[in-house]
Amino acid sequence: MPVPLRDLVGYLDATLAIDRFRDYAPNGLQVEGAAEVACVVTGVSASAELIGRAVERRADLVVVHHGLIWGGGLTRIAGPLARRLALLLGNGVSLAAYHLPLDKHDALGNNAGLCDALGLGPAREPFGDVRGTLLGLAGTWSTPLAPADAVARIAAGVGRPPFAFLHGPAHVRKVGVCSGAASDLIEAAAAAGCDLYLTGELAERAGELARELGIHLVAAGHYATEVFGPRRLADALGAQFPGLDVAFVDVASPL
Repeated sequence: MPVPLRDLVGYLDATLAIDRFRDYAPNGLQVEGAAEVACVVTGVSASAELIGRAVERRADLVVVHHGLIWGGGLTRIAGPLARRLALLLGNGVSLAAYHLPLDKHDALGNNAGLCDALGLGPAREPFGDVRGTLLGLAGTWSTPLAPADAVARIAAGVGRPPFAFLHGPAHVRKVGVCSGAASDLIEAAAAAGCDLYLTGELAERAGELARELGIHLVAAGHYATEVFGPRRLADALGAQFPGLDVAFVDVASPL
């Protein structure tokens, strides 16, 4: 049975506590389509490929981590943006996006999912201020690992070989994570006592910072570190609205 769009978006807004965040983008509904939703697709980024595959599934709502509106908003609707909007509006498909709230959430978030995938213990502490929110998450392994074994565990957890600067201690116990392009939190991770810091995408300056701080730095891919939240959102929506057809759609990227 279809669910009102306002109920679905209201549930997501409240669950992800979007009012707590000063983000780089507006969170919540970005494009409004049909008033009733029978099928939802979740994904990482609002690309034409993801939207097109949602249309093929006859989705009424697409929920993503990276939406279409950033910074000062839409200043020119042309090129790829125009084509993405045409796909959405031409098929009555709504788009909702959740950026920092989907990184941060204790159960549904990208960082919580990363920690779970790495097998870090349940006692986790936040670190790393991003616009007034401690966005990173640090946890420990019950048995310390050699750096090469830590990298292998990360590769198994994210499903791809990561890139590593191994400048830290001989044994890795405490690991800080922050998904996406968060290499600038490396100093906060070191200050929090982490032996290794894992993110998705690196700035050039990060490698030498790792050496100077004496910490292992691992990059596992922006996309690969941010599939956890959209996957968990699909599961949460299916549980909250049992009659809804919900699926995570993987549009993989090596970056």
